[in-house]
Amino acid sequence: MGSRLIRRCRNTFVVAVLAVVTAAAPGVPAPPGTGASAAAPAFDPEPARAALERLLASRAAQFTLIPVGEPDSGDYFSVSGPAGAIEVRGTSPATLLTGAGWYLERVAGVDIGWPGDSLGRLPATLPAVSGTITRSATVPHRYALNDTDEGYSGAYRDFAAYQRDIDLMALHGVNEVFVPTGAEYPYYRALQEFGYDAAELRAWIPGPAHQAWWLLQNMSAFGGPVSERLIEDRAALGSRIAERLRALGMTPVLPGFFGTVPPGFADRNPGAATVPQGKWVGFARPDWLDPTGPVFGELAAAYYRAQRRRFGDTDMFKMDLLHEGGTPGTVDVARAAQAVQEAMDTARPGATWVMLGWQKNPSTALLSGVDRNRVLIVDGLSDRYDGLDREAQWGGTPYAFGTIPNFGGHTSLGANTGVWTDRFPTWLNRSGSALRGIAYLPEGTGGNPAAFDLFTELAWEPGPVDQRAWFAAYAARRYGGGDPHAAAAWEQLRLGPYSGASGTWSEPQDSLFTARPSLTAATAARWSPTAMRYEAGTVERALTELLRVDPALRSSEAYRFDLVDVARQALTNRSRVLLPRIRSAYDAKDPEGFRALVREWNADEELLGRLVASDRRLLLGPWLAAARSWGADAAERDRLEYDARAILTTWADRGPSETGGLRDYANREWDGLVRDVYAPRWAAFFAGLDTALVRGTAPAAVDWFARDDAWARGRQVYPTVPAGDPVALAGEVAAALSAASTTGRR
Repeated sequence: MGSRLIRRCRNTFVVAVLAVVTAAAPGVPAPPGTGASAAAPAFDPEPARAALERLLASRAAQFTLIPVGEPDSGDYFSVSGPAGAIEVRGTSPATLLTGAGWYLERVAGVDIGWPGDSLGRLPATLPAVSGTITRSATVPHRYALNDTDEGYSGAYRDFAAYQRDIDLMALHGVNEVFVPTGAEYPYYRALQEFGYDAAELRAWIPGPAHQAWWLLQNMSAFGGPVSERLIEDRAALGSRIAERLRALGMTPVLPGFFGTVPPGFADRNPGAATVPQGKWVGFARPDWLDPTGPVFGELAAAYYRAQRRRFGDTDMFKMDLLHEGGTPGTVDVARAAQAVQEAMDTARPGATWVMLGWQKNPSTALLSGVDRNRVLIVDGLSDRYDGLDREAQWGGTPYAFGTIPNFGGHTSLGANTGVWTDRFPTWLNRSGSALRGIAYLPEGTGGNPAAFDLFTELAWEPGPVDQRAWFAAYAARRYGGGDPHAAAAWEQLRLGPYSGASGTWSEPQDSLFTARPSLTAATAARWSPTAMRYEAGTVERALTELLRVDPALRSSEAYRFDLVDVARQALTNRSRVLLPRIRSAYDAKDPEGFRALVREWNADEELLGRLVASDRRLLLGPWLAAARSWGADAAERDRLEYDARAILTTWADRGPSETGGLRDYANREWDGLVRDVYAPRWAAFFAGLDTALVRGTAPAAVDWFARDDAWARGRQVYPTVPAGDPVALAGEVAAALSAASTTGRR
């Protein structure tokens, strides 16, 4: 405790001294490209120190964190110092953490990934820095989190989990984070001033796992009703998340108000006009309150008042008008956008409106009605299509280069990393570029740590990234030491899953083990790639190499997670070889050949279930236990568990699930799902085909939705701690794949 007090005093002294010293003073390197001295620093580094203590425990004491003023060129950090006395200078608490993260990776040679780390390899005395490392952000906006992240990453997490995510984002240079947690609160409070009682609103608000799509004006009510206690608890959590971000000098991006209202709003509020929004994949969309009418400004003001009281200030608000098929009716879109921006500006003068670049949004009409200098478009399609010209399409509106490397939080390994490293610097440096940021937008976070690391690094590298060199360096720090087999494994992964090209997809293919049973299944989720996006052998070779890594490097969380993840992917890819062969045997009316292949399929799924059960991040149990922990009574606990189960399986009721195509959208290879949803589905399907072969009849129809819905409404309890040896299980996968190759069953 005494040493911590000394550090606090030391940092307070540093702040006081640097308040009258510029960033260009002797001993404080000026960032590249700055000719004038920077403004005096005015922040407390203690939140950054607290984060380092959470991440590094006692070794955090070996860092001295020195705040410096931000020059006109933007955020920067520098790192220097002898062994055991590392000095990090930065322009915000978060940037200090980015500098510390850069040191840990480039000098200490360890990794803190999302997920997995190799901190156990960190020496007791931190190594010296050779000279001074300085990096400046190439763009001012380093944005993170998709609108859907909370639903697909876990709407029932606690503050400790969110805090860990914030620390990791700061460590990787992120400075703007979308915060939807508790976003129902300002709607709930404001709309009670406009003719609605509390019970009506609680029935209109969806369960937490589905709220993202309500905020996007796609649907309402599903998974509810929510309780007042739940609304208050989520608001309290969201407030803590926003406050933690502000303490680190990061911007909490809050949902803004653009006109979503419950049924009957115009009937209860004279002068209001609403526009029916039709359907979204089978859901009735909420009505849109015409922003150009007289009531919109009043409701928006009430919304922002309630939001500010609960969540504090921000100068960035996320809103997407007419998302995925919304209709303006007779409303002038330009005038509506102008009114939405004016209401935001009235509540928070000078605030920035964040929009998602997705499908045809934002439209030319919408952008024509706003002050584009106070708009940031986070582009969800930067790496998906060729021939994009965002400057021409969006009329010079500032935008962030973005990626959505998974949909629904799929466990699939890979990303379009080659597109990132080629396209980002090209777009940034072209004449007239309006590129002002990066936007990390997976629909669910907590997987693909290499993708997160590489993508966020784009904002801190002054030139193009050499991918081959980057992955080799990543392999060394990921496991806390250089190893030829680790390097070879990651070179195979670079050439395979991480080699995705633009043109059609921004994510890898998903698993057929998780697909709705069919002999012609090509994808699990309706909108996923329908075929392999790389050569499957790259993952198998990577698995073989990972199993040969020096035993001294195998104890880290990072190694064990990656080993399970790569083994999982190698086994999953086998499903795309087996299913066509099973179909051929069935079509040929070859029962023995059919049964042999089905036995192999079933054995692979059984092995997959045991494999994923060996890693806590691939367990269903914690996901469901977290949901139940938010309930005040048995009925609410059951309701919240259904919300959490449905989002992973049926997603919704029969209509949206089946006709709308939402079923299995968030498929993932987790213990519990593999064992009790996916494997039993395929076993039942194959049993039905076998019976049909024997009898010479057509297979009996199966109501797959009814099966999945029964599971989603079930109450089975699943393990919350892993079981089995991940190294041994990965070896079992490698042996099974090798046997298949040896016997010619490839």
